[in-house]
Amino acid sequence: MTTVVVVKKGDQVAIAADTLVTFGDTRLAHGYEVNEKLFKVGDNWIGMAGTTAHFAVLRKALGALPADQLRLSSRDEVFETFLRLHPQLKEKFFLNTREEDADPYESSQFTAVIANASGIYGIYSYREVFEFDRFWGIGSGRSFALGAMYAAYDKARTAREVAEIGCRAGCEFDKNSAGPVKVHAMKLKG
Repeated sequence: MTTVVVVKKGDQVAIAADTLVTFGDTRLAHGYEVNEKLFKVGDNWIGMAGTTAHFAVLRKALGALPADQLRLSSRDEVFETFLRLHPQLKEKFFLNTREEDADPYESSQFTAVIANASGIYGIYSYREVFEFDRFWGIGSGRSFALGAMYAAYDKARTAREVAEIGCRAGCEFDKNSAGPVKVHAMKLKG
């Protein structure tokens, strides 16, 4: 699967991801295939966990939104943007929205994190949006990354440093994550 983390510390936000792709028991390490788990849309860095098909779909779908509809600078804006995006995911990209019979809402079938100058956010399959104060992680290496970031947060100088430590911990202990680690950092506004 993956390890993707977002961090906010001081006047900086950062996002980091491993670069391993897996197909069942087969590992496709960086250098064999270019699979960027982080992509930029506007002034936003987005990282995803899940099936590789989601990466191309979400990158294309978000990239096709008019600038006035690609708004990801608050929890409510993230929610509204992904709410508008959901019908397009179904109609244009053939998203299968069903997970289980008892689901309360149609699923968007992905988990993503967003880093931008306004902060760090997480979006989940039923369009649940979280705004994180310090850090968060997604993917199969998440638990290792969260522990490492918790231990390093107060000692580290920058968000970038915490993100790299978290992602490297995921790569070290999660069988489905591996380096090199890609990190992007930006200045937090205000």
